[in-house]
Order: sequence, then C-alpha cells, then structure tokens
Amino acid sequence: MSAETTKPVMPQAASQAASQKTAHLKEDNPALRRRRGYDGPALFSFGFRPFFLAAALWAALGILLWLPQFFGDIELHSHLSPLEWHIHEMLFGYVAAAVAGFLLTAIPNWTGRLPVNGLPLAGRIALLASAGHGAVAAAIDVSFLVVLAAVAAREIVAGRNWRNLRVLLALAVLIVGNVVFHAEVLVDGFADYGIRISIGGVILLLTLIGGRIVPSFTNNWLNRNNPGRLPVAFSRYDAATITMSALALLAWVIEPGEPITGVVLILAGLMQALRLSRWAGDRTVSDRLLLILHVGYAFIPLGFVLLGAALWIDPLPESAGIHAWTAGAVGVMTLAVMTRASLGHLKQPLVASGSTQAIYALVLVAALLRIVAAFTGGSGLLVAAGLIWAAAFLGFVICYGPALAGRPPSWTITGRRTQAKA
Repeated sequence: MSAETTKPVMPQAASQAASQKTAHLKEDNPALRRRRGYDGPALFSFGFRPFFLAAALWAALGILLWLPQFFGDIELHSHLSPLEWHIHEMLFGYVAAAVAGFLLTAIPNWTGRLPVNGLPLAGRIALLASAGHGAVAAAIDVSFLVVLAAVAAREIVAGRNWRNLRVLLALAVLIVGNVVFHAEVLVDGFADYGIRISIGGVILLLTLIGGRIVPSFTNNWLNRNNPGRLPVAFSRYDAATITMSALALLAWVIEPGEPITGVVLILAGLMQALRLSRWAGDRTVSDRLLLILHVGYAFIPLGFVLLGAALWIDPLPESAGIHAWTAGAVGVMTLAVMTRASLGHLKQPLVASGSTQAIYALVLVAALLRIVAAFTGGSGLLVAAGLIWAAAFLGFVICYGPALAGRPPSWTITGRRTQAKA
C-alpha cells in the first residue's frame, strides 16, 4: 500500500465521526507509546521493510535453488519432493512474506492505528533441512500465517474496520491450504488438494486486494492528471465477479478434471476481464507505476480462461493457466505493489524510474516465457524464465534494499542524488 490514500475526501461530519471512531488512540496507552517511541533498527520499523526485502530475496533465491533441483544437480534435505518444495516455497515463502508486508503496512491506513513494528516482525523459517522432522517443520511453517492473521485480526477489530475482515477470510483459506499441504505430504507422501487450495487462496486474495487498490489508485491519478473517464465504482457486478471466481476456484479444488469446472473457470475469467476493463487502465499508459498494476491483474482472467480451456481441449496444458496466475498475476502484482508501497512510505516520488521499469519488464518477460514453456515443454525456456524472474527480484533488492534497510543511499530510487535519509 503506498502512502496515498484509497479513501475519498470526507465531509466534515463524517470526518468528525471517523475521529471519534479512532478515539482509542490515546497518549496514555502504553502499547501505543512503545510503538511511537520505537528506536530500534529502521529495517523493523514498519512491516513493509523486512517483509518486502525478504520476499524479493526468497523469490530470487528460491528459483535459483529450484532450477538445479529440477535438473537433478542438487538435492535439498527437505521432507518435501523437489516439485512440492518449489510450489510450497513460492506460495508460503515468497507470497506469504509479500502479503505480510502489505497487510502490516496497509492495515494502519485502513484502521487509523499505529503500525506493528519491532519484535513482532519475526521472520519465517524455510523448509530447507526438514528431512526427518517434517511435522515440526510444518508446525513452525504454519504458525507464521496464523500469527499474521491473529495480528491482522486484532488490528482490524480494534480499529473497527469491519469491511476488511473479508481479507482475513482469504488469508484463512491460505492457512487451510498450508495445513492440508503439509498433512497430505506427511500422511500420503504427496500434496494434492493443498496445492490447489493454496493457489486458489492467493488468487482470491489478489482479487480482493487488487479490486480495491487498482481502481482506487487509478481514480486518484486520473483526477489529478488526466480528467475524463474514471474507473467504475465497486458495484454488484464486482461482488458477483468475486463470488463467481470463488465458486470457480472451489470447483477446481474439488473437481479439477470435470468439464463443468472448465465452464465455470472460463465464465469467471470473462467476468474478471470485464471487471478489469471497467477500471480505465487504458488511460494510465503514461504512468508506468500505475499501468503495471492493470497489466498484473490481467493475468488473473488469463489464468482462469487458460485453466478452464485446458479441461476441454486436450493439447492445452493445465500448467499454462496455473503459471499465468503464479508467475504472471502473483509475480507482477507483488512487484508492482512492493515498488509502489516502498516509494510512498520512503517519501520518494511516485514515479517509475528506468531501473524500476526494467524490473517490471523482466518479471513480465519471465511470466510470459513460463507460460509459453508450458505449451512447448522446452527446458530452455523454463531456465530462461527462471533466470529472468530471479533477475527481476534481485533488481528490486539492489534498487530498493538499501533504503528498506534504513541506510541513506547515495542515489535515490528515482535516480537523482540526495543527502536525505530514507
């Protein structure tokens, strides 16, 4: 979430009501005094700093570890198979860290409460050496999202921001997916339902969060810079699209091979595409920081349609749709949000510099190559997609890491020399 607000300007009466609603922010509250008086490392002063940095690092390193596993060159001492490790660590290593950074940064904007910082921002333990103690590793792994959900629920309830409880529902699906994933591996020796539940939970979360921030940021920018057609406000159509998408994902989890599931997936994809077209993304071409959000969201309907079509047309690979979701929607949208939120909260101009645009180009190329590789089956494209993906996220670490860690960079993220600290 960037520093810009997603809320419209309130009239005076509504503003007074909102002030009364957040009257619990009192100076005599010792917990709030501790947060305001936080003087620890800058890296742990705000949720986006450690988790965005960790997410980008693991997104790159996870793929660089996966590729030699895929070709049998190395073997990790994990209780998960190489493919299961790859799927799990992309979902619950990389994505979970990015979601944590977003929620712990966005929730204070939603609720009016101060950010969670300091000791509560403990990281997760990767399943790199879990052979022989899979149950213990699974318990530690699952606990991360449980703690995150508990913290998010506490802040949302304390801030009485009830409409954002639906984000917790999607987070709950992710937790269930992780539990089922581990349970299947420990009991049956392989994951099945857990993989689909987890991917479905991530896509549902992107549908909810993307449906809020993409049209909101677009509306704010167009009002300032390009008056005219604006994104259509959230309506019954959006609610119907979210409901249809949830039903399609549920059908895919339960009956992934049934033709009727393909029909529902395609229908959800078409509804998602129409929903995206209502957000005036074609009017944001001059602002790459905003345009990339629309491009990233476009992979959601593409994934629905490709996955649904694969259930009707035999030559079409199921993995094309899955990677449209994971490499495309997840990869592009998380990088788009991480760059935008980092710029906003680090007090940098909301402008995509040349290096930031290069990061976007790399992750887009990686996603497209991975989808094409699913059709061709060629290992060369798979390797290229993986290396380019890693380059994109390492690019984020190089460009944004120093500022996220709290060190005053010699150059700002936008490329101009500065003496100001991040």
